[in-house]
Amino acid sequence: MRKSALIVIDMINTYEHADAELLLPSVSKIVPAIVQLLERARAHGVPVIYVNDNFGEWRSHHGELLETALSGPHADLVEPVRPDEESLFVVKARHSIFFETPLSYLLSQLEIDHVILCGQVTEQCVLYSALDAHIRHLHVTVAQDSVAHIHADLADAALRMMQRNMGAEITAGDSIEFAADSG
Repeated sequence: MRKSALIVIDMINTYEHADAELLLPSVSKIVPAIVQLLERARAHGVPVIYVNDNFGEWRSHHGELLETALSGPHADLVEPVRPDEESLFVVKARHSIFFETPLSYLLSQLEIDHVILCGQVTEQCVLYSALDAHIRHLHVTVAQDSVAHIHADLADAALRMMQRNMGAEITAGDSIEFAADSG
């Protein structure tokens, strides 16, 4: 039986970067779906792992990243999805959640073989993370209603690529069965 983890990608964010204005409408739409995913995962005892860009702040840690995002102009997008005390947190510097991070080791230690991806950006970080999960022989599910995009056409293409080329399951978050996976 598969053991799952919910991976929340780059949702602790100040939105002070290129393309933020294009991204914000999509993020606003997905926050409620991510909140539901988080609630369901936590209720089923599924580990929740936030993997977040450090935005070039090399002295930062997850507390500082969260504090900065919550004090910014888009705190309303961060507060509902903020990590709880049980959440795990991995800081990344590039697009993939795996690139030079301890995530592979963490998943191995937790005996996780199935990652459920949500967050941003579908055509960038989510796509590259799905590929890196696939090459590590992890089963990948992408909660389609819980990933934000900058360009809708590229996001649609990225989701098709993840499904076709990586065998990822692309589905609505509310159809993900946590209880069957996490045992």
